[in-house]
Amino acid sequence: MARLSLELQRYFFEDSSGPKVTLQDILALAGERTFGFLFVLLSLPSALPIPAPGYSVPFGIVMFVLAVQLIAGRQRLWLPEKWQGRAFELAQVQGVMKAGLPWLKRLEALSRPRLSYICTSLPGRVVIGTAIALMSISMMIPVPGTNTLPAIGIFITGFGLLDDDGFISLIGLVVCVLGGILSSLILLFGYEAVRTGIELIRSGGL
Repeated sequence: MARLSLELQRYFFEDSSGPKVTLQDILALAGERTFGFLFVLLSLPSALPIPAPGYSVPFGIVMFVLAVQLIAGRQRLWLPEKWQGRAFELAQVQGVMKAGLPWLKRLEALSRPRLSYICTSLPGRVVIGTAIALMSISMMIPVPGTNTLPAIGIFITGFGLLDDDGFISLIGLVVCVLGGILSSLILLFGYEAVRTGIELIRSGGL
């Protein structure tokens, strides 16, 4: 089976036809590697240090649904047909791919099957699914700083799942924990700032 980076390069730059790409097209490209493949691909736009408006919320929702199915022990995913028809501009997707493929190739150079039970056993997949579900929720929060690190965690964890590399998935889970801590601190700081502002207004301090 060809490396993911080569398949994405071929699909989005060499074989692509038409101005748009749909989620159904991506599902067809994923084949039997659906969960890991989609976690990697759908988290990539938000994991990159480039503006990617319009991706984090819809992709976060899709990844949350996938993560719940992973927790439930499903081997084949299910997505509503309406979601599968969601289309994205090919040029915008190509821009994300150009920025993300070099990082994907670096990860591929390190990846190999090891500690595979983390990715293949039900307890391991439950832990991975739970972490990805929480990070997907963080990606859906419209607050700066709650998207990038959680998306990176999903990207790394999903890549380990794709290649049954439990070691890489463990690294991804650590990043997910850090992403959860960062998002929690940002939300806590925002809550305290809003509460303090309201108290000042009520007391006539502003």
